[in-house]
Amino acid sequence: MVEIVKPGLEHLPSYKAALERGWSPDNVRLEEATREQLAAIEVDPVAFLAGLDDPEAKGPPVTLPDGTKVPRLPGFRRWIWDGEAAGSIGFRWQHGTAALPSHVLGHIGYAEVPWKRRRGYATEALRLMLAEARAVGLPFVEITAKPHNPASHKVILANGGKLVDRFFEDAAYGGAESLRFRINL
Repeated sequence: MVEIVKPGLEHLPSYKAALERGWSPDNVRLEEATREQLAAIEVDPVAFLAGLDDPEAKGPPVTLPDGTKVPRLPGFRRWIWDGEAAGSIGFRWQHGTAALPSHVLGHIGYAEVPWKRRRGYATEALRLMLAEARAVGLPFVEITAKPHNPASHKVILANGGKLVDRFFEDAAYGGAESLRFRINL
């Protein structure tokens, strides 16, 4: 059985082991994000875990792939869990609106560890995270995926997603073509 869990010290050894195996919870910054997380865990595991849950956006600015710093949005991260780390799923939003700044690639982002793919874990994790999105009052969520990522398209479509737009990502991400899906809540 797969669930999404609030990251805690009891989950940290398994999550760290996944990072050490070369997995990245960040589909954009990949190895850089993995190195940063491993370093943060090493310095202060409690602070690392606390930084994953920031519904009031009190944390430091976010650094985009091009180095630009932008204000943090309210958000939190959950870990996809089947008795050990199976991935990560994050949710971010703006209070009072479903709109997102152009530099934010969707309300929800997820990454599965490669050795647990094709088990339906991402589909279930997204389904569970949609309940969290409903709880903050959003009428819908948007999720983006690259055109050449049919596995992610399948996860989104299985949760009621509809393709609403082909667009080019913000220049901070390199301006690559992407797809925007919407899931009505």
